[in-house]
Amino acid sequence: MKKSKKILIVLSLLLIPLFSSAVESVPLPDPLDGVEASGLVANMINGILGVVGALALFFFVWGGVLWMSSGGNTEKVKKGRDSIVWAIFGLLAIFGSYVVLNFVLTDLLAQ
Repeated sequence: MKKSKKILIVLSLLLIPLFSSAVESVPLPDPLDGVEASGLVANMINGILGVVGALALFFFVWGGVLWMSSGGNTEKVKKGRDSIVWAIFGLLAIFGSYVVLNFVLTDLLAQ
């Protein structure tokens, strides 16, 4: 491609916004329906906490399945018990973070 063609393409791409401003402005719908940024962040945090809570529940059930299907094998019993214990710690961390974030987002940002 010749150098002049490249320059012409770049200039035409740079001039497109100038021509689009001459067109009549069209109001765009608000995709957030008037939700403020703090509300959006709160919804995202609640969604993430929900997913993490579901993962903790999965590992809790998985640990129970490992423990029940161990057949007396001490290694499998220990692995299942450890999975349950860490799932409980994960749930405690999730509930604790929910309490902290709820306090921060509702009490401190509302002022």
